[in-house]
Amino acid sequence: MPHTALIVSIVRKGWGSLVLEATLKSGARGGTVLFGRGAGINEQEKIFGMSIEPEKEIVLTVARSDLIDTILDEIVRTAQLNDTGRGIAFVVPVEKLVGVAHFMKQAPHRR
Repeated sequence: MPHTALIVSIVRKGWGSLVLEATLKSGARGGTVLFGRGAGINEQEKIFGMSIEPEKEIVLTVARSDLIDTILDEIVRTAQLNDTGRGIAFVVPVEKLVGVAHFMKQAPHRR
């Protein structure tokens, strides 16, 4: 089994599908979009004196380690992560992976 890693991308509401498409374009074999709320110190918005926690979309992408930089670069570009307040992405090594036989095959690189 090739070495794998998990890219976690936390982006603004409505951007999860765009990030998922970007990961597929960059060679990922799939991904999962989850919904959440921000709770950071800079995330508090007030409307009529009531605090509102902004909604977020979390994209989980497991990919071969040799594709991580390419996929991450495309996520940064697509979600504009170099701009303040657009979101974050980080990579976590995956020690064990089961239930994904398609990882055993070499994927054709898409562009």
